[in-house]
Amino acid sequence: MLWLKALHLIFMVTWFAGLFYLPRLFVYHAMSDDEISLQRFCVMERKLLWGITTPGGVLTLLFGFWLLSYRPDLLSAGWMQLKLILIGALVGYHAWCILLQRRFARGDNRHGHVWYRWFNEAPMVVLAAVIILTVLRPEVF
Repeated sequence: MLWLKALHLIFMVTWFAGLFYLPRLFVYHAMSDDEISLQRFCVMERKLLWGITTPGGVLTLLFGFWLLSYRPDLLSAGWMQLKLILIGALVGYHAWCILLQRRFARGDNRHGHVWYRWFNEAPMVVLAAVIILTVLRPEVF
């Protein structure tokens, strides 16, 4: 069980590293206008998304649900229900990043660098909330 927790945490850090850095790349990409930079950011974004961020997310979820299978009683706890809702939102954010990466790759970016700077803040809020819920386990419902 401790190995599962360790692996869950390792891949959670990997997932969040990607979710923090990918939108930062979007900021720089949105500020670029020369072809060499645009192509370089496309390569960096694709490799980060599919080589680090997505595998990290999938493995985080796999090990997290595996851990939960040992303690299904936690599903009735309000803090866990809220945590799972936040994780669902994070999966949605990740999917949104995939959409944005594909748009950049097609040359169809629809946002400016300021929008991406704000977009970049969302995973930090979710990370803080999930850690607080997991460590403190407050009675939320």
